[in-house]
Order: sequence, then C-alpha cells, then structure tokens
Amino acid sequence: MIEGRPVVGNLGPEMEVVHLLRAVTVELGLHSARFAHRNGMHPTDVRALIALMDASRAGTEMTVGRLGAALGLNSAGTTALIDRMERAGQVRRVRGAGDRRRVLVEVTETAVELGWASFGPLITAAVELLRVYDERELAAVKGFLTGVLEAATDGK
Repeated sequence: MIEGRPVVGNLGPEMEVVHLLRAVTVELGLHSARFAHRNGMHPTDVRALIALMDASRAGTEMTVGRLGAALGLNSAGTTALIDRMERAGQVRRVRGAGDRRRVLVEVTETAVELGWASFGPLITAAVELLRVYDERELAAVKGFLTGVLEAATDGK
C-alpha cells in the first residue's frame, strides 16, 4: 500500500523485486509442501523442524511452550505435534541441564539428515549465488530481507 492505497500497476524496478520475492516465496512454499508430503509430514511439522534447527543454531534451548508460541499453537496442539514428531523419530524431549523440571525439545540427527537431503542442494545453490557479492552488496540484501521479515511479522 502506498499512502493507504493498494499498489496498482508497475511502479518500477522496486515492484519487479517485490514480485520476484513473491515468486520465490511461493516456490519455497511449494518445495516445503513437497518435502512434507514425501515424508508423511504436516506443514506444521516442517515449521517446527525449522524453528528447532534455528534455535539449535543460535544456541537457544527450545521449551515445549516456546515452540508452541513460535508456531501459534495451544498447549494441546503443541503436545500432539511433539508426540507425532517424536513417534516419527524427528524430535526428542530432553530434560534441561540447569533445571531438570524443564522439558526441552530437540531435533534429531535423522531429521537434520532428511532435511539436508531435500533442502541441501537449494541451500548450496543460494550460498554459491551470494558468494559473488561483496560485503556492501551482502549487507544491502540482508537489510532488505530483514526489513521485509520485520514488515511481515509486525502484526505478531
């Protein structure tokens, strides 16, 4: 929207980038849906795996409640999700090191390998594409994507 009005027509190269981003988003969603379907997963399972891997990469413990909040699920839905994923060997519940009363959720190596088999080639291609950019260009790409992410999550 521009000044409260929907964007109509082509407003120049900025809109070309926005439309390209939309096309990439759609294709990534389809890739994720095919992955879920091939592996007998619900799309929420894929989102849960991503949240768990992001937390692991950041060195952050993921509690059951925090995972539910990240996925927009209530307590019962989160428990059902974790139970289903645990039966499939994709996640495990572990006790917190500092507080044994805390229940944490971790992604299994099996799930990581499964994800890498499907998403690895895409990740590798994206990294290779980014290697041609200098630091300034990478900062611009990162700034743009961060801004779009913030705009998309503003209502949360």
